[in-house]
Amino acid sequence: MRKFIRKTTDILELPKEAISNTPKITMTGFTEILIENFKGILEYEDFFVRIGTYIGNININGFNLKLNQMNEEDILVTGRIESVGFEK
Repeated sequence: MRKFIRKTTDILELPKEAISNTPKITMTGFTEILIENFKGILEYEDFFVRIGTYIGNININGFNLKLNQMNEEDILVTGRIESVGFEK
């Protein structure tokens, strides 16, 4: 089944995150980070945000961090981002 999905994705040239739970992270400068396919917010402070995904956690450190434009699939974190880390 996975081979079929992988081949179909390749033939149709679909991005992998469109059909799986793999997160897609887009960072704009040091002020915005968009996380698609997230599972939930595990921890939130104005200097630290931990986002749960289906394959691990994303840790964001910075200053004046805010959660913006959040829906069931995407979350936008804004502020002064100092570092981004990943944990399985």
